Amino acid sequence: MHILFIGYGKTSQRVAKQLFELGYQLTTISQTAKTDLYANHLIQNINQLNLTNIKPIDCVFILLAPNEGGIEAYQKTYLDSTQPIIKALKHHPLKKLIVVSSTRVYGENKGESIDDESMIQPIDEQGQILYEMENTYLKAFPQLCSIVRPTGIYGLSVQRMITLAEKTEIYPNIHWSNRIHIDDLARFLVHLLHVEHIKKTYICTNNRPIPLHEIVQWFQQQLNLPKLVLGNQPCSGKKIFAHRMIDSGFQLKHTDCYQDYLALLK
Repeated sequence: MHILFIGYGKTSQRVAKQLFELGYQLTTISQTAKTDLYANHLIQNINQLNLTNIKPIDCVFILLAPNEGGIEAYQKTYLDSTQPIIKALKHHPLKKLIVVSSTRVYGENKGESIDDESMIQPIDEQGQILYEMENTYLKAFPQLCSIVRPTGIYGLSVQRMITLAEKTEIYPNIHWSNRIHIDDLARFLVHLLHVEHIKKTYICTNNRPIPLHEIVQWFQQQLNLPKLVLGNQPCSGKKIFAHRMIDSGFQLKHTDCYQDYLALLK
């Protein structure tokens, strides 16, 4: 089986390593040179994608990320690239297309519970762009496409949390946060490749929402810093649950983020 990665960052590289070990033939598309030995690496602009000289492709993973969080960067990376990618893939005998999106498409922000059946209601332009991207691929490949929506990806660094712990004296409210370890995300993407009756969308999260102030307090305790004081402003964020992921037979390895954070602190 020949598998193509469009976008080859840290998550893609973890997926590729697992697939390489399983004996798959891999090709990657990115805008910068890559040096690992798992795949045949090509440098291309995704908005001018050309796959005519590539061996027939059976499966595609699309994992793109903008260089910044602004609306223009989201539009260029996620939405403007859809038609060039679709056009380039139409000439290949695809069996599966797996597109990584985000739970940003869910607009709830008052502590609500969200799962795979929840209605999509983006509240910002970035979320709307992601949702339009999802629908574009689902419409172009209705029998082949599956969308994966990860929550916050962690597992590489704790520097952001250390900075929060050092600078936060008062946290205004209970803000529900959600996360998935990068290795579990990579493992789930590999898992989906082998799921026979794949669903159109999957949330990917560790199913353990935690108020963000509790995580900051945990870091403050580990670093011997003064603990923040919690304010009483209205609750925000959302509690996100991935039922379809679990129902597919996938088993998480990283369900306790504190153990992972502790390992990264050492």
